[in-house]
Amino acid sequence: MNTDSLRQIRFYPWRSVVLFFITAVVLVYGVIYPNLSVLITSFQRAGAWTLVNYREVLSQWVVIEAIVSSLGLSVGTVLLCAIVGVPLAFLFERFTFPGRRLFAALATLPLVLPPLVGTVAFIFLFGESGILAHGIQNFLALENPPWRLRGWPALLLFHTYTMYPFFYVLTGAGLRRIDASLAEAARSLGASKTVVLRRVVLPQLTPSLLAAALLTFMTSMASFSAPLFFGGDVRVLTLEIFTARQRGDAVMAVTETVVLAIISLGALVFFQRYEGTRKFAAAAMKGAPRRRAIIASGKARVLATVVAVIFAIVLVLPVATLFLVSFAREGSWTTQTLPSDYTLANYQRLFADPFASEVFFNSFTMSAIAAVAALLWSFCVVTFLRRRRFVGRRLVSLLVLIPWALPGTVVAVSVADAYGSPGSLLGSFVLVGTFWILPVVYFLRFMPLVVRALQASMEQLDPTLEEAAGSLGARAWQRFTRVTLPLVWPGAVAGTLLAFVIALGEYVASVLVFVPGNRPISIAIASELRDFNLGAAAAYGVVLIVIISISMMVAGKLERLRS
Repeated sequence: MNTDSLRQIRFYPWRSVVLFFITAVVLVYGVIYPNLSVLITSFQRAGAWTLVNYREVLSQWVVIEAIVSSLGLSVGTVLLCAIVGVPLAFLFERFTFPGRRLFAALATLPLVLPPLVGTVAFIFLFGESGILAHGIQNFLALENPPWRLRGWPALLLFHTYTMYPFFYVLTGAGLRRIDASLAEAARSLGASKTVVLRRVVLPQLTPSLLAAALLTFMTSMASFSAPLFFGGDVRVLTLEIFTARQRGDAVMAVTETVVLAIISLGALVFFQRYEGTRKFAAAAMKGAPRRRAIIASGKARVLATVVAVIFAIVLVLPVATLFLVSFAREGSWTTQTLPSDYTLANYQRLFADPFASEVFFNSFTMSAIAAVAALLWSFCVVTFLRRRRFVGRRLVSLLVLIPWALPGTVVAVSVADAYGSPGSLLGSFVLVGTFWILPVVYFLRFMPLVVRALQASMEQLDPTLEEAAGSLGARAWQRFTRVTLPLVWPGAVAGTLLAFVIALGEYVASVLVFVPGNRPISIAIASELRDFNLGAAAAYGVVLIVIISISMMVAGKLERLRS
């Protein structure tokens, strides 16, 4: 009798039923029903099934333009992020030079910027009334700002700044895993450096590059803050959905949501078609990784250091600008290059004003509820998938991934449409308009992160440890609490912290379904911007960055502990 059979014998049927029930309830109520509800609504008009909604939506030039622009923006973002992120990964992973560790750490700085906070920082620095534009205008005595932060260049610049870390981090991780002996063997056979890179190194990096491209594409398709604040005439689907809901056209909003979901899921399927390349990569990554080379040439060392310094300055400037403006007294920064008066009043207000404190309490509470619920549910679904072998196992794994593959706009609209009025599944219960709508949306959006983190920890767990504990008389709960939990806990907590910090800065889903009773930090930042309270908006952003930075450092330590 094999090991899997022994584990399934010891896994009592009632436990399997309980785990299946918990897993199924979340997937049915949180994934299947909301998305199916949106799909059905998009095919209905006046209670009858019809394609009129799609004919009307797809016959409008603004919608077609939004689809083309969203795709073009995402493809352009992927290309630019690859151009920036991949060479940086090679520079910092393959070579050593003065300050390399510091510059390599700074390269991940955009990861701590929530989309809305990053947008605000860019406006303060690069906007036509921002510090950089004002400085150049005053220095050159220009009548008008030297540029305007609007349209395609602004969006591509911002997306590249905030999303290139996907390529940098994943390519760097791939370079640390690949077998250096293959490249050495190719060079010994007379292959040039270009041939080695193209025929040996890049094929081994294919899984990392595809994963980075997928993450970048999906994040760009879900982009909302940047198109809203400085997109100009560029139309994207996320904004079209938001505009349709704002004007009360629920049918158009739902139909456009389905179109956006189809594009996003289509991209997921397209990228996963190349999953087979992982087999080659996995087979190749068995030797020793290449050691970092010391740049011997003095000119090359100076050039590498200068490039790294310039790059670090570019990365730090938006965050430094946000920090500076957070101390500006309201009304002291109008046409000047820098604020003329500084104060601590913005931070004092955040912690002394009950209205401002309530915003932090709401965000912390809702994000914590969503993250803890995701952790508890992840233990159920991962344990169930690990213990049971059944026909629908792949389907369950796909359903778990769907909320992460869909933009936040799609998830929020689907939940609002499914639970905005009495329905067949929940009877007279209505979720929209209550405090719980955002914790539910946050949970659905980010629970795949926790599931994946826990799955990775579980896969590294030696099953013979549990079997040994069972053979010594340990019961199921003892095996779980004393053997499994201590080993997988670091990875599980790291994934939970990641979900928590992303939920703290979530804006695109929040702006669609929030109510005054659960107003989060991101909505408060947007409100302060609309009221031209720039210092208060910046102070909110700085506090959020600090919280996210601390949480990510803790998550990184836990991840290293797991490794």
